[in-house]
Amino acid sequence: MVFVPVAIAVLALLVGVHRYVWRRLVGDTTTPGSALRRAGTVAAWLLPLLSIGALVAGRAGAPFRLQQTLAWPGFLWLAALLYLTLALLVGEAVRPVLRWVLARRAADGGTAGRAGSDAAEMGSSPAEAPASGTPAPPATLVVEAPAPPSVAVHPSRRLFVARAVGGAAAVAGLGTVGYGTYGVLRGPRVKRVTVPLAKLPRSAHGFRIAVVSDIHLGPILGRPHTQRIVDTINRTQPDLIAVVGDLVDGTVADLGPAAEPLAGLTARHGAFFVTGNHEYFSGAAQWVDHVRELGLHPLENARVEIDGFDLAGVNDVAGESEGQGPDFERALGDRDRTRASVLLAHQPVVIDDAVAHGVDLQLSGHTHGGQLWPGNYLAELANPTVAGLERYGDTQLYVSRGAGAWGPPVRVGAPSDITVVQLASRQA
Repeated sequence: MVFVPVAIAVLALLVGVHRYVWRRLVGDTTTPGSALRRAGTVAAWLLPLLSIGALVAGRAGAPFRLQQTLAWPGFLWLAALLYLTLALLVGEAVRPVLRWVLARRAADGGTAGRAGSDAAEMGSSPAEAPASGTPAPPATLVVEAPAPPSVAVHPSRRLFVARAVGGAAAVAGLGTVGYGTYGVLRGPRVKRVTVPLAKLPRSAHGFRIAVVSDIHLGPILGRPHTQRIVDTINRTQPDLIAVVGDLVDGTVADLGPAAEPLAGLTARHGAFFVTGNHEYFSGAAQWVDHVRELGLHPLENARVEIDGFDLAGVNDVAGESEGQGPDFERALGDRDRTRASVLLAHQPVVIDDAVAHGVDLQLSGHTHGGQLWPGNYLAELANPTVAGLERYGDTQLYVSRGAGAWGPPVRVGAPSDITVVQLASRQA
C-alpha cells in the first residue's frame, strides 16, 4: 500500500521538474510557434518516455536489442535532467543580478546620451555666429537618404537574460554529463590501499587482493567494458581477485558473451565471486553456474583457506527473498579465530554481522560511491561507509566505488575504481 503514494509522489516530482526545465530552456528562450519551441516541446515529452522505457524494459522481458536501443537516450536523459536542473537552480540566483547590471548600463547610457545632446546645443555660441554685416553663405539643399531597415531585432532585456542563463546552464549540465560518461567508458582506474591485520602472519605480508565490484554489464556496458576491466586487473599482477557482486544487469542468455573475457583473469590464488543484489534480479543461480564455467570460484556462504588467512564469502541480502540470503554461521561459524579472516560481502550494511563473527577485513561494493553527486549524501543515509576504508570495532571495512555504473553510464564526483588491497602483517 505504501508503494502507490510513493509512486505518485515520484511521478509528480518528475512532472514538475520536467515542466521547470522546459520553461527555462524552451518556454522562456523561444518565441511561440517557432520551430525551436516545437522541437523543445517534443523533446520534453519524448525523453522522459524513453527514460521510463529504459527503466522497465529489462524487468518487462523486452528483447535485448530493444533494451539497448532505449538505454542510451533514456538513461543519459536521467543524468542530464539532474544536472540541467541543478545548473538552472544556480541560474536563478544569477538572473536578478544580470538584470540589474543590464538596467544600470542602460540607465548610464541614457544619461550619457542626454549629456551629449546638451553639449551639442551649447556648442553653437554667439562667438561662432557670422559677424554682423557679413552675408550668410547660400543655403545648401541636403536630401537625407532614408535610414536602412534594421537588420535584426534585438531581444528584450528579459529574453537576453533567459537565453544567457539557459545557455550557460545547458553547457554546464550537458558538459558535466559528457565528462562523467567519458569517465565510465574509459574504464576504472587502479587504487592501492594497505590494510594492516593484527593476526596476519609474516609469511602473508604484502599479499595483494584485486577488488572489483559493480561491473554492471547490461544494455550499455558490454564485452569491451569487461575486457578493459580484465586487462586492468591483470596488469596489477594480484595474488587473488575478488569480484564483489553486481556483475550483471540481465540474463545469461543476453549477457553471457559480454562476461566471457572474465575467463582471462589471472592470479596466483585464483578469482572468487559473491553475488550482489542485481544478480537476484537477473537469475542468480544461472550466473553462479556461468561464472564457475568461466573459471571463477563462487563463495556461496562458504570459506576457503588461503596461505595465512581465511577467505569467506556470503550471499547478498537480496537473496533472502529466494531463501538464499547471507549465512554467516555457515561461512564463518566453525573457523579458527586465531587466523586472520577476509570476508567478501556485496553490501556494507552487513558489517555488524562481520564484527560479531570476528572478521578482520570486509570487502564490499554496492554504493558506487554515490555515482552521481550529490547522490553520495543519499548513499550515506543507507550505508555505514560509502567509499574507502573505515574501522568498526576490531573489523575493518573497505568499500569500492565499483568499476561500472547502474542506469546512466555516468559518474560525477565518484570515479570508478579497481582497488588493490595489500595486506600487511604487524609482525613484519
